[in-house]
Amino acid sequence: MAIPTRDQAFELVKKYNKDPFHVKHALTVEGVVKWFANELGYGDDAEFWGICGLLHDVDFENWPEEHCKKAPELLAEIDADESIVHAVCSHGYGICSDVEPEHEMEKVLFATDELTGLIGAAALMRPSKSCKDMELKSLKKKFKDKKFAAGCDRDIIRRGAEMLGWELDELFEKTILAMRTVEDEVNAYEG
Repeated sequence: MAIPTRDQAFELVKKYNKDPFHVKHALTVEGVVKWFANELGYGDDAEFWGICGLLHDVDFENWPEEHCKKAPELLAEIDADESIVHAVCSHGYGICSDVEPEHEMEKVLFATDELTGLIGAAALMRPSKSCKDMELKSLKKKFKDKKFAAGCDRDIIRRGAEMLGWELDELFEKTILAMRTVEDEVNAYEG
């Protein structure tokens, strides 16, 4: 088993995800966890963190009922190291997986996966259609509105912040900053 290249990981994502929305989500999470790697002092591992973020939903589009269960089989196609398989499966802890996030990267992945969806939905409601001018208070308002982006599970976001030992505001602020750094690249993806 080995750490696949970023290109190998991206090709696997595109093989099993044809909907540009899912690919853009994968690219967003990749960029967000890489940003966190650098922010939290794991810069030497940023590429690895990014690959885990890129691959985290590899099985979701085609096998939503087997999410995090089908992933190991798909990841074997690129001979992915067990650490990647663990990270990918742990992001669904308590929802569709019993694999618990252990490493800091896995906790970041768990905490930010749903949150990137909420921030992305909130950005689309803005006149700019961007998170680049989003403020914390705006996101907090959307977070409290359970009807807004109802598919984004607020409890998972709260649990993720707790796993990291952070207040929600800290998680929100950092994730907004991280998403700003990858927004243009993600939006440029054509599929």
